[in-house]
Amino acid sequence: MAHLTIGVLDGDDIGHEIVPAAVRVIQAAADRHGLIVDWRPMPIGRRALDTHGSTMPAGTLEALAQLDGFILGPIGHQAYPKVPEAINPHPILRKHFDLFANVRPTRSFPDIGCLYDDVDLVIVRENNEGFQPDRNVVMGSGEFRPTDELTISVRVISRTGSRKVARAALEIARHRRKRLTLVHKNTVFKLGCGMFVEECYQAAKDYPDVTVDEVIVDTFAMRLVRDPQSFDTVVTTNMFGDILTDEAAGLVGGLGMAPGLCIGEGNFAMAQATHGSAPDIAGKGVANPYAMIESSRMLIEHLGRARGVPQAVEAAKTMERAIHRALASPETRTRDIRGTTGTEGMTAAIVGTIG
Repeated sequence: MAHLTIGVLDGDDIGHEIVPAAVRVIQAAADRHGLIVDWRPMPIGRRALDTHGSTMPAGTLEALAQLDGFILGPIGHQAYPKVPEAINPHPILRKHFDLFANVRPTRSFPDIGCLYDDVDLVIVRENNEGFQPDRNVVMGSGEFRPTDELTISVRVISRTGSRKVARAALEIARHRRKRLTLVHKNTVFKLGCGMFVEECYQAAKDYPDVTVDEVIVDTFAMRLVRDPQSFDTVVTTNMFGDILTDEAAGLVGGLGMAPGLCIGEGNFAMAQATHGSAPDIAGKGVANPYAMIESSRMLIEHLGRARGVPQAVEAAKTMERAIHRALASPETRTRDIRGTTGTEGMTAAIVGTIG
């Protein structure tokens, strides 16, 4: 029978509620389509620090490397104690597995509080370079303070990194509406953004069926608010993508409606919702599981296509139909998106539809 091995890392706070919800939904779809999923739970985050002495215990990277992919719940690293063992796992996982592209869809659904109807776009964010100081160097940090009056932040843009994320975005565009928009600021960052744009256009030569245009980032931010329906697939650098994807989520119901998938070479992938760990609502049963469930659905679909497992692709399609059905009724969606139920109610509705 078809088989996938998936790691399960709950993360922090609401992660302990929404990651199990995503696992339940995948398992229901897998059972329906004859897909065997070998789940590999692993400790990470604050509970791992308390039980194993580190927020990312020794051997975690080696164990994950043996899997097809993994689900990572939200990490509340800002609340970790200031000790060497309390590291933020995000950048380490992304860099170690070269998860260079962060795929973030934005889609509007009826009656959930979206600012616009008919929004359906994907922003592909470069994941391992840019201004983020914990990702743009091998050792040390890309941000430093030579004197008390001066702080310097270094942005890293490479031809290889730009080319890889461009190709990932072009592949996505090819299977959507064959349109790709490059978002940059080469009017100011003539070398950094200039290199990024050059490599995107160079990669596009291998995709003659995809129409490519470009928009300066501040103009794009304005147009995203005014006419988000005019965009389909977008590719941009790390910091720009970090900001713009949150803006896009605000158009369609908030971060609870913002899934994400980190992909890299060798068909390895990590499902990761883009929202935080929300400690203020943890344990109350009210967290919206959509972003985590949809991120996990994207993982199953990606692995199914990349590894030639049609049962996984079909399971992902079944999940998608069940998710959309739950979103269509106030009785089966959470209160943050104009519903009347909680995490368990929405999860049970999705699983029930699949079954």
